[in-house]
Amino acid sequence: MKLTQEQQDILEGKLGEGAALAIKVQIGIGECFDAPRMLPITNAHVALSNQESDLWFAEKMVGLGAKTRIPPTVNPGFCLSYFKERGMVTDEYADHMRRTHEAHKALGCRLTYNCTPYMDTNIPFPNEIIAFSESSATPYVNSVWGARTNRESAQSALCAAITGFVPEYGLLLEKNRKGNILVEVKAKMDSDFAFSMLGYMGKKIGPGIPVFVGLGDYVSPEAHRNLGAELNTSGAYGMYHIVGVTPEAPTLEAAFGGREPERRVVITDEDFETVLEREISDRGNRAIDFALFGCPHFSVKEVRYIAEMVKGKKLAVPLWIMTSALTKNTAEKMGLLDILREAGGDVVEDTCSDQPCWHFLKGKVGVTESPKCAYYPRKRGLEFVIRDLKTCVEAAMEGAVK
Repeated sequence: MKLTQEQQDILEGKLGEGAALAIKVQIGIGECFDAPRMLPITNAHVALSNQESDLWFAEKMVGLGAKTRIPPTVNPGFCLSYFKERGMVTDEYADHMRRTHEAHKALGCRLTYNCTPYMDTNIPFPNEIIAFSESSATPYVNSVWGARTNRESAQSALCAAITGFVPEYGLLLEKNRKGNILVEVKAKMDSDFAFSMLGYMGKKIGPGIPVFVGLGDYVSPEAHRNLGAELNTSGAYGMYHIVGVTPEAPTLEAAFGGREPERRVVITDEDFETVLEREISDRGNRAIDFALFGCPHFSVKEVRYIAEMVKGKKLAVPLWIMTSALTKNTAEKMGLLDILREAGGDVVEDTCSDQPCWHFLKGKVGVTESPKCAYYPRKRGLEFVIRDLKTCVEAAMEGAVK
């Protein structure tokens, strides 16, 4: 890999040991993909996730004196004050979250603790070279905003934020951003939940860059978010195209770069029903213990939808909505938080479903509209029935799901 003088200086330690290690990691990644050089970035997002590996690497970088040159936004762990004050988390888990916070604070990260920064706090421009990790973020910024990033890990994105560079390969190159799978959608796409189910068709779609047709002329921000999140729960996708909707797919020909698709896939309502009932959801027609939403983090629009459904009523089971601190603050100003709390629900900021803070729900059955939300907490002993959002909220009010 050919380095500029600035990059060579970083490698030789002129910006400190931490930056030198970071660029060594990036050079190694670049060499794996035959990257000829490195490119400067102007934005980054680190999916820190509060896991052991994230904390180990972040604290190592802090110990080596690293600082981020491009301050990244970060994914949620869990809201320490919320769960600690309510006695819902052990001292061990609380200390782990505290250390995660302190390490990323010391690195100079933007501590947004939000997995959907592409919807409000970290929106890139078309063709902007960035370094984004997070399963829903990468396809969103590539596909919807037309920015350019590879599917970075939490560690490689942090390295990019520290050095200010990324190796040039993959989706940073125009030739690699064209679709190769034609996905004809014949299912009824009448809700954001339908886009979650479409995303969970990754096993049928297969690896590559899907080009979707049959989705209409408008796809909501929440639907795009759901599609990307579930594509990366059921598979591994850096981007997708929707003909006539996403910026790099004004036509079918443009989406494929003038080439023929390598394969064609048809998605039907029967596909949705089969996957939902046989693969990803617990059985319906049963009592539930809680409702959990916001994986990925909910928007104000969705918080308002739930608030309007429960206004003046009482929930039969606890209901939590995970979202960003920005969205929670907005919801509070709109009076939505008061409505939810009066009904017996709550909004929890800075929190992910794949966290030890939910350990108190082990062995219980919840309801959610997110296949991703159901997928990750299962290893912690939580079970979920998956339904559309309206059905989920009705179930929370009745204490049972149909």
